[in-house]
Order: sequence, then structure tokens, then C-alpha cells
Amino acid sequence: MKIFHSVRACFFVAILASSSSLSGFAQTPSSTDENVKAGTIAQHDGQHDFDFLFGQWKVHCRRLLSPLTGSHEWIEFDGTNVVHKVWDGRANMDEFEADTPSGHVEGMTVRTYNIKSHQWTIYWSSQTNGTIDFPPMVGQFKQGRGEFYDAENYKGRGIFVRFTWVLNSPNSCHWEQAFSADGGNTWETNFVWDLTRKKQ
Repeated sequence: MKIFHSVRACFFVAILASSSSLSGFAQTPSSTDENVKAGTIAQHDGQHDFDFLFGQWKVHCRRLLSPLTGSHEWIEFDGTNVVHKVWDGRANMDEFEADTPSGHVEGMTVRTYNIKSHQWTIYWSSQTNGTIDFPPMVGQFKQGRGEFYDAENYKGRGIFVRFTWVLNSPNSCHWEQAFSADGGNTWETNFVWDLTRKKQ
């Protein structure tokens, strides 16, 4: 969904240098007592974690105009998001569309679940370039909250990017994108979606 990144490039050096940090973000297993069996921690089977998102949504969007500059200038607009089930829920695809102050936007997200790592990989594409953006976001859900991370180059700076998904109710959910320019110590939210399910 990184629709408004002015620079999208693979930031492999940062990924390698920070692999331990990203692993900590995305792969820390649940520590609840009931999941501990024979000295190991059971992995969460998250292949249906995005099932809540299937269907048609109205989306109210807020976007920070100049991330990582100290700016507090936001714009707001409305859009729609339609989410389709693939592979019986182990993958999904959504189509986002909105009229923003800077023009019409059409985007597509593809999410796939890895049954070995118990993590999701998230890919974004927009009509502006017609290609899949790399690197993808990687992460998982824990206790109803999904967090997904990558490392990339933004305007010449190496940053971490975080997506957060929270299910509020069967008919509403919340998504945020945040950037960190200090290795994940602090985060600045720069893009927010509040989704309300359309009535059938």
C-alpha cells in the first residue's frame, strides 16, 4: 500500500544489516503458557488471519504530506477497498481506489501466507507503474494485531517501514503505515485507513 512513496527501491544492505532487528519485529513467537509444549513454543497457524478483510469496504484515509520532516500537515480523502479470497484464505488480493487531492489512485495488494514460517508477505502495486513493489512487507498477527515490516530507501535515507492491522469489529478495522529513521526506536505514522464494511 505504499502508494505515496516518492522513492521505491530495494534496500538490501539495510535488510542484511538489520536482519536481527526485523526478525525480532516479525518472528517473535507467542509466549503464553498454554502454547509451551515440551520446552518449545507452538507457532500460531495464521493462514486465516486476514479472513476478516474479505468483502467490500468504505475507506476514510489520512495521509501525512511530508513524512520524517517534522511536518504535521495531513490531507484526508475517501476511497473503496474490495478484498478477494485466494487459496481458501491462504492468500488474498485487494483492489483500492480513491480520488485524492493529488489525483485518482488505483492500487492492488497481494498477500500470501508461508505455512513454514507462519508469516505473511505483502506486495503492493499501483496503476502508476504497473509493477510489483519490492521489498515486500513481512510479518504476522498476534492477539488480533498484525504487524509487518520491511527496510527500504526513502528519499536517500535508509528506513524501516511498518504496517499495522487491527480488527475493531466484524464491520470495522484499522490500518496504519509508519516510518522509522532510527532503526526502529521511534516511529512516525504517516498513512491511516479506517475501514467500514459496505452493507450488502
